[in-house]
Amino acid sequence: MKTLWKAICAAAMVGMTMLSAHAEEKTISMGTLSWEDLTPITGITKKVLEDAGYTVKVTQFSEWGIAYAALTKGDIQILASQTDYVAQDYWDKNKNKLEKLSPVSHGLYQGIAVPKYVTIDTTDQLNDNADKFGGKIIGIEPGSGLMRDTANAVKDYGLKLQLLEGSTAAMTAALKSAIDRKEWVAVTLWTPSWMAQKYDVKFLRDPKGVYPPPQSYYWIGHKGFAADYPHAREVIGSVYVPIDDIAAINSAVKDGKSMDDAVKAWIDAHADLMKRWENIKSQ
Repeated sequence: MKTLWKAICAAAMVGMTMLSAHAEEKTISMGTLSWEDLTPITGITKKVLEDAGYTVKVTQFSEWGIAYAALTKGDIQILASQTDYVAQDYWDKNKNKLEKLSPVSHGLYQGIAVPKYVTIDTTDQLNDNADKFGGKIIGIEPGSGLMRDTANAVKDYGLKLQLLEGSTAAMTAALKSAIDRKEWVAVTLWTPSWMAQKYDVKFLRDPKGVYPPPQSYYWIGHKGFAADYPHAREVIGSVYVPIDDIAAINSAVKDGKSMDDAVKAWIDAHADLMKRWENIKSQ
């Protein structure tokens, strides 16, 4: 009996040691892309995790393929992504090695936008007013998902307007110039974007459903993250950043703040909320 009791105690001590060792793991590797929607989400979640006692290392990637490859291999542990559309192909390809942790924002939308003073409301009304728009839709960088969808819209609606490839900067300049002159202009735009917040614009309705509906952002992890980091998973799951707040942060950047300062200003303005997030208890 005495021998059995010693064996039980030894086993219990081994179990406690293993649990203690696991509990001491406080470093999390986080990936991100340096885009105006993902940077605020990453910065805010990083701060919440750090305040909850974790050390967070952030690695920036230039495109989804590289980021998903790193997450799948375990080079990073978590990544914020729009798995339902923007990065759907990468998610579908790798999801057996990944797991969704929690939604962190919602409302990503892309489409054709016009100033609010323009007296049309739907994409299929563009043709009847092609001359007022100079026969063109001002686009952004070729190869983007937004340009691909807009090219499909031109085809599906039989639009007589030419979709012009260019850059985000050139599109922004064209939009500002037209609004300053109260001229008609059609541009490819998205939200969250400081442009959608700064300028009084509206997205044209899309009766044919060429553009996808508003999308969600999720924190996703390398397979097993939630089991290995149950408390971090609860902390991450508590964080939610409204899409309008992301746009406001980027508007502050456009007005001259650094992204770090804009994110810090948001954090400071939401101190009570941050405390609730970082003090979340494990279930």
